[in-house]
Amino acid sequence: MKKIFIAILLLVTTITFSQTKGSISGTVFDKEFDNAPLPFANVFIKGTTTGTTTEFEGTYSLQVAPGTYTLVFSFIGYETIEVPNILVKEGENVVVNKTMNASQGVSLNEIQISGSTKKESETALLTDQKKAVEIKQSIGADELSRKGVSDAATAITKISGISKEGSSNVYVRGLGDRYLNTSLNGLTMPSNDINKKNIDLDLFSSDVIQNVAVSKAYAANFYGDFAAGNVNITSKEYTGDGFFEATVETGVNTNAISENFVKNSGTGFFGFYGRYDHNPYAVVLSHGPDPIDGYTPVNSKISASGGKSFDVGENGRFSFFLTGSFQNEYSFLQGTEADYTNVLKKSYPNVDIYNYQTTTNIMGNFIYKINDNHKISYNSMFINSGKDEVGYYGVKGLGTNRDAQLDTDAGFYQMNVQFNQNLVFVNQLLGTHKINDDKIIFDWGLGYNNLFAHEPDRKRMSLEQYYNYLDNDPSTQTSFYTNNSFDNQRYFEKIIDEEFNGRFNAKILFSEAFTLNIGASDRYKKRDFENIRYGYKNIDDSLIVDPTNFDAIFNYENWVNGLYETDVFNPIYPEGEGVFHIGPTNNPGLPENTYNAELSVVSGYASAEINLGEKWLFVPAIRTEWFNQKIEYDVINLINNPGVAEVTENLYLPSINVKYALNDDMNLRFSYSNTVSFPEFKEMAPYVYEGVTQRIGGNPDLLGHQEGVNYVNVKDIAYSNIHNLDLKYEWFMSRSEIISLGVFAKEINDPVNLVVANDATGTQRFFRTGDKASIYGVELEIKKDVLKNAQDDTTLSTGFNISYMHTEQDLYSSIQGNYSTAFNRESDQLQGASPLLINADLNYSPNFGEKVKPTMNLVYSYFSDRIYALGSGQLGNKIEQGFSSLDFIWKNEFGEHFELNFRAKNLLNPNVNIIRETRNNQEVVLESYKYGMNFGLQLKYKL
Repeated sequence: MKKIFIAILLLVTTITFSQTKGSISGTVFDKEFDNAPLPFANVFIKGTTTGTTTEFEGTYSLQVAPGTYTLVFSFIGYETIEVPNILVKEGENVVVNKTMNASQGVSLNEIQISGSTKKESETALLTDQKKAVEIKQSIGADELSRKGVSDAATAITKISGISKEGSSNVYVRGLGDRYLNTSLNGLTMPSNDINKKNIDLDLFSSDVIQNVAVSKAYAANFYGDFAAGNVNITSKEYTGDGFFEATVETGVNTNAISENFVKNSGTGFFGFYGRYDHNPYAVVLSHGPDPIDGYTPVNSKISASGGKSFDVGENGRFSFFLTGSFQNEYSFLQGTEADYTNVLKKSYPNVDIYNYQTTTNIMGNFIYKINDNHKISYNSMFINSGKDEVGYYGVKGLGTNRDAQLDTDAGFYQMNVQFNQNLVFVNQLLGTHKINDDKIIFDWGLGYNNLFAHEPDRKRMSLEQYYNYLDNDPSTQTSFYTNNSFDNQRYFEKIIDEEFNGRFNAKILFSEAFTLNIGASDRYKKRDFENIRYGYKNIDDSLIVDPTNFDAIFNYENWVNGLYETDVFNPIYPEGEGVFHIGPTNNPGLPENTYNAELSVVSGYASAEINLGEKWLFVPAIRTEWFNQKIEYDVINLINNPGVAEVTENLYLPSINVKYALNDDMNLRFSYSNTVSFPEFKEMAPYVYEGVTQRIGGNPDLLGHQEGVNYVNVKDIAYSNIHNLDLKYEWFMSRSEIISLGVFAKEINDPVNLVVANDATGTQRFFRTGDKASIYGVELEIKKDVLKNAQDDTTLSTGFNISYMHTEQDLYSSIQGNYSTAFNRESDQLQGASPLLINADLNYSPNFGEKVKPTMNLVYSYFSDRIYALGSGQLGNKIEQGFSSLDFIWKNEFGEHFELNFRAKNLLNPNVNIIRETRNNQEVVLESYKYGMNFGLQLKYKL
C-alpha cells in the first residue's frame, strides 16, 4: 500500500506540475542558405540558465513557468536576436519561429566554425538529405578530411553502391562512365579524356570541394541523359571576415622510393610540355625517342587558400575565396601484361612502368550579396593534369609475339614512352533572386568550358631477341621488329572541346501545400580531334641496336645520311626536289585520323511539390528535350569513309518522387522516372586508339542506319530508353546517425556495351548488343556513434554500406554494320557491374583537451569481379577481378593554428588483375600489378 500511495502521489505531482508549466517551441531558419533549417543554434531565456540548442532540423522546445520572457537566439557567426514580451500561460505552447542572418562583424574563428557547420559537416549534409525532395546522398569536406580523401573520385566511393575502377573511372550501381553525369554547381563539366564521357573526378582535389552529392534517382532538373546518377560537386565559397591557410605534404610509395626514375624529354616538373609550338615532324627529326633521368621519387603537395569579405553599402557584402594547389605522385609498377585477341598474340611476363603524375588546381569564387534577396557569384577554375609514363615491356627477355619474325617464343620487347596533358578551364556565373517575401525564387547559371587534351610525342619502340642484349655477349645482337613501318613510331594526338551551358529555375511558393518549379537547361558542345603517326622504316642493318640509347640511331644526322627513313599515312608532297622524296617516305604529313562532333540540347521542365499534411510530399514532373548530335569523321580503318552521322530526337520524360514521413526521424521514399542514354563522342567515332596490349574504337552505328551499309540486328535508333524505380527507407537516429535501406530496379532498352572483337585485331568497340538489360539491387547504409564522452561529443563512430546487384542482358547472335560481332550465348551480366560493393570506416576521436585533438580513421572498401568488356564469338569476357583496399588516417590538431597528419594508403596492397576468359573455362591474365603502399605526412597552418 505504501508503494501504491507513493506512485499515486508522484503521478498527481507530475500532472499538477505539468499543468503549472507552459512551453515555447519553434523552428530556426538560416537566411544565408535559402531559409534552410539551422541546426545547433542557441535558444535561451534571457537572464536565466534555461536554454537549449536546435535539432538538426532547426527545431527547439523549452519548458517554462507561466510568465513573460525575452527569448534570445544566437549562433556563432550570426547576429544575435532578442524577442521580448513573450507571454506564456499555464498549459499553453507559444510558437516562435525565427530567421537568422550572418553577422557583419564576427571573428575569424567564428566564421570558420559556422561555414563548416552549414556546408561541410556530416550533420548538415544529413539534414539536407532528410529534407531533400529527391533521393540523394552527399559527402562533405569535413568527412573528406577525416577519411583522408584527397579527391572527388575517392570521395564518392564512400557512398553506398559506388565503386572506382582502376584510377578514376567511377561506377554507380554497376553502371559506368557512359551512364553517369558530372556537374559543378549544377552546370555540366567537360570530359578531359578521349575515352570518357565525364571528367576525371580525381582532378578535383579536396581543396576546392565543399561537398559532393550523388543523386541516384532522377529529378526533372537533370538532363534526360541519366541512368546511373548525377555527381554534383559544390565548390568552396567563403563569406567571413578573412582567413588564410597553407598546407605542405610529403610522402612515398613503397614501390617507387628505391627506383631511379625516368621521364619523357620535353616535359617539366609541374606537368607541362614545352614543344607544342613546333610541328610534330620537326620534333621527330630533332629529338630522339629515349626517356631522360627523372626526379627523386618523393611525393609532395603544397596548397594555400584565403578569403575575405567586405561590406558594400548598407545591405551588400562582397566576398572572395581563392585556392591553389600543386601535387605530384610517383608510382612504380612491376607486373605482367598480355594481348589476347582470339589467340595469345603478345605476352610480357615482366613489365616495369614508371609513372609521374601532377595536378595543378586554381580556383576563384567571388560573391556579391546585393542584399538579403539578391546574390550573384562567379566561379573560375583551372586544372592541369599531367601523366608522364615510361614503360618497359619484356625486360627479362621472356616476352613473346606470335607474329615475330626471328623468335616467336621469347625475346620480344617494347618501350612505350608517353605524356598526357589535360588543360581544363571552367567559368560559371550564378545568381539567386528572391521576391515577394521569398515566395518566388529565381536561380540561374551560365557556364563556358574549354578542354585541351594532348598526347604529344608518344614513342613506341619494338625489338626482337632482346635476350641477346642481356647475355653480355658482344657477338649476339638484338634487332628491330619491323613487320610494318609503325612497329617503331612517334604518335601525336590533340583534342579541343568547347562547351556553353546554362540553367534556370523559378520556384514559386503558392502555399505551404503547393510549390511549382519551372525551368530550363541547355548546352552546346563541340569537339575537334586529330592525330598523326610517324613510323621508322628501312633501318640500316649496320646500326648497333642498344635498347638504352635509341637516340644514337634515330637522330637528324642519320636521317640525312639515309640510315633510316620515316613513314606517314597522309604525306605533304614537296613542290621541288631536295632532301624530301615524293611519297610518304621522309615527308611531313597531315592528320591521320580526324573527327568533329557537335551536341545540342534544348530543354524545359516543370515539377510540383505537393504537401498533403505533414506526412506526404509528392513531386510529379515532366521534362521535354530537343536533342541533336552529329559527327563527321575521316579515319583510315573504315571502308565507308569519310562519313557523317547525325540524329535529332524530341523526348518527353515523366518522373515522380514521393516522400512519406513515418515520423520526425523516418522517411519512406519512392521514385519512378523515364530517362535515356545517348552515345558519347568517343563511342561513335570510328577511330582506334592503340595501347601496348589493347585497342579501343568507336562505332557510328550507335546513331542508327547510314546509307550504303548492310545491317543485321542494328536498329535505326540513337538512344537507349531507360525506366528507373527506387524505394528507400531512411531513419535519422540522431544528428550524425542514419540507417537507410533501399531497393532499386532499372530496365535499359537497347543497351550499349564495350565488346572485344573475335578477330585478329582484338579491338574493343561499342555495340548495341541486345534488346534489353535489367538491373535489380539492394543497398544498406549505417552511420552510428558507438561511444560518447561526458561532453556528449562522439569519440568512436563507424560507417558501413553494402550494395548487392543482379544484372542480366540478352545478346544478339550476330551484329553487322560498319563493324560486326557475334555471341555464342543468349545472355550475360551487364558490363561494369559488380554484384557486391562494400565500404566501411571506423573513427576514433579521443578528447585530450583544447590543445591536442587527434582523430584516427580506418577506411575499407571492396568490390567483386565485374565485366571489363564483353567477349564475342567463342571467347569469354574480359574480367576485372575484385579486391579490397584499406587506408589509415591520423589527424592531429595542435592548438588553434596547426595540424600534423599522417596517412597510410593501400595497406593491403592487393594484386590488381584483369583476365580474359578463353575456351574450356581457362583464363589468361591480361594485366596484373601491385600498386604499392603510400605513406605521407601533412602539415597545415591556419590563420
